[in-house]
Amino acid sequence: MTTQQASATPNLPLDMIIFGGTGDLSFRKLLPALYMAHLHCNLPPDTRILTIGRKPWSREEYINEFMEAKAKPFIEKKAFDATAWDKFLALFEYVRMDVDSVEDYHRLKEASREGVRRVFYLATSPDLFTNICDNLSAAGLVDENSRVVLEKPLGHDLASAQEINTAVGQHFSEAQIYRIDHYLGKETVQNLMVLRFGNAIFGPLWQAPYIKRVQITVAEEVGVGSRAGFYDKTGALRDMVQNHLLQLLCIVAMEPPVSLNPDAVRDEKLKVLRSLRPMTPEDIARDTVRGQYTAGAVNGEPVKGYLEEDNVPANSRAETFVALRANINNWRWANVPFFLRTGKRMQKKVSEIVIEFSELPFSIIPSGGRNYGNRLVIQLQPEESIQLQMLAKEPGSGMHMLPVNLNLDLQQAFTERRAEAYERLLIDVIRGRLTHFMRRDELEAAWAWAEPILEGWAKSGDKPRGYTAGTFGPAASTALMARENAVWAEESQ
Repeated sequence: MTTQQASATPNLPLDMIIFGGTGDLSFRKLLPALYMAHLHCNLPPDTRILTIGRKPWSREEYINEFMEAKAKPFIEKKAFDATAWDKFLALFEYVRMDVDSVEDYHRLKEASREGVRRVFYLATSPDLFTNICDNLSAAGLVDENSRVVLEKPLGHDLASAQEINTAVGQHFSEAQIYRIDHYLGKETVQNLMVLRFGNAIFGPLWQAPYIKRVQITVAEEVGVGSRAGFYDKTGALRDMVQNHLLQLLCIVAMEPPVSLNPDAVRDEKLKVLRSLRPMTPEDIARDTVRGQYTAGAVNGEPVKGYLEEDNVPANSRAETFVALRANINNWRWANVPFFLRTGKRMQKKVSEIVIEFSELPFSIIPSGGRNYGNRLVIQLQPEESIQLQMLAKEPGSGMHMLPVNLNLDLQQAFTERRAEAYERLLIDVIRGRLTHFMRRDELEAAWAWAEPILEGWAKSGDKPRGYTAGTFGPAASTALMARENAVWAEESQ
């Protein structure tokens, strides 16, 4: 499956059309990101933003009730400029629509302009994607200059993902479809490509046996909040592992692409996904851990357990935590375990990739009884940084060694403003850059690997293990690492 880079198409005026324009994602992420793109002159000069919602608002009511009251507080205070904000608001139109009403799409066509590039951002439930695309096409809103952005999770399993992909593909070519994963827009994730393929010192070492294991953690302090209705049907594996964590794994494990062409990069990521060792029922029982947070404290504040959250069924078995051991069946990563972990209501918010290099086979320097190794820590949040842990002599007369960090603080190293993930990816969509978006075969390969884990959990009948909010998950997660004579990164500090 191939796609062509769309940047060769001529510059056109832009109609950005946001379905779900009154939802949480819009006011928390999309609209602040579009404001920042506007503030820094990264939107085409003749841009309009049409937001779609069911509320019976006038344009003025939408601006006051939604933009001013909800979206504006999510813009950093230091970035807010009143004059720029007023000009940004002037780009907006609000279109009241029922996405199931064929007639309403004709009203949308009347509101949209001819001879423009239409970008349809589907910030809705995935089960609406097919109907929206069918109706957009029937109303004559889709042409060769159109693009569509699909939010995750794309489907509930492999079959539903294939169904959505096929349905959307009837109206949009693969080069027009942008399956967004905001982790791929993070500066440090994109910097990982440069770190790996732009520095000769890492190339020969980026493989077995020089790398001993890899840890990928995405931990959140927040609970499910207002997303409980959605989250309880989804769970952490569908919400985070099948997309975010597997994409991070791909960038760590992929072979060097022949170029930065979108298909060249995505071909290599696809090879990684297809090389993931399928999990047997025995593997699932041994190498996966599911958890569900119970009442505890985060940052000193008491918080409810998952089952006490609003709109969560009393007998819910949705997992809010997943840890697992994955293996890649190729020569580069033979016998190198990849440990993936994600959870809500964890001890702290942190997203990081930890590359653990193998120890020296023999050392003449005393280690004081501790087994120190070199580690490369790529932190994605809350701050973006890259640290290389090395060993140095401890001050004094002896030759004892201690770990020290060579630290690249990206905030200090580069003083120019660095766009947030959604802003960067929205600009990529507008400019037709597909590299940091998932291709159909990538998405389906990820589902093909993840789905047997979900089925294994369902067949076992086991409940998720409880873990106290404010910790790093169930004790079984620690035991998963201990079998490898290893610990999670925070336990070694």
